[in-house]
Amino acid sequence: MTAISDAVVLMAGEGSRLRGSDKTFLKPFVPVLGRPLISYTLDALIGAGIKTVHFVVGYESERVIAQLKQLIPSGLNAFFIENPDWQKQNGLSVLAAAHRIRSPFLLTMSDHLFDNTIVDRLIESSDPDLLNVAVDRKLGSIFDLGDAMKVQTHRNRVIGIGKDLREFDAIDTGLFVCSLEIFGYLERAKSDAGGRDCSLADGVRLMAADDKVRAIDIGTAWWQDVDTPQMLRHAEKELAKRTEQALT
Repeated sequence: MTAISDAVVLMAGEGSRLRGSDKTFLKPFVPVLGRPLISYTLDALIGAGIKTVHFVVGYESERVIAQLKQLIPSGLNAFFIENPDWQKQNGLSVLAAAHRIRSPFLLTMSDHLFDNTIVDRLIESSDPDLLNVAVDRKLGSIFDLGDAMKVQTHRNRVIGIGKDLREFDAIDTGLFVCSLEIFGYLERAKSDAGGRDCSLADGVRLMAADDKVRAIDIGTAWWQDVDTPQMLRHAEKELAKRTEQALT
């Protein structure tokens, strides 16, 4: 089992697709069955043995940090990293954490919900020398397949990634165990784009070209990206159903 004690959580964006015109809206704290969305991520990280979390913030960072501090449980070391370029792509949010990380780490998004078993499986199965991505091969269960980050694999290796892939057999769930090499590849991707911007997928694509990205299948487990009001409603229905099943 790989020992992973640090996590990076990306939460710098403004969540415009979910909040609409409501300028007071802070996406990480939208209620999901009465609990802030980010609380589910915190539960999963603690359950997986994560000790230190680096939250990358940007939009309304002071308000986000103030609200987040009220939710951090005792025993979890929390650090906040400002991404001044939060309006650009998420690769820059990952790069903002580069100077804080010294060992392989868990990377996830503040707006994704996961069965805790996914985090456990990813950590237990990961290779610390590679980039490990949790993928969902249950294509028929994806709520908004058109918007999903599509992945093409060969055996357990990722050979392609992108929202517009025509040939794919899995979906990126937004959960990774990363080697430190991810930062160098993101810098390469940024340089290739003129030194101004890059997405996480750009870095993953470069690593995949060097055969350094493993796909770890989540099996029957459930997850959901919460990016739109429709996704939020779907997530609440699924969570409610799964909670009821767990009680019976």
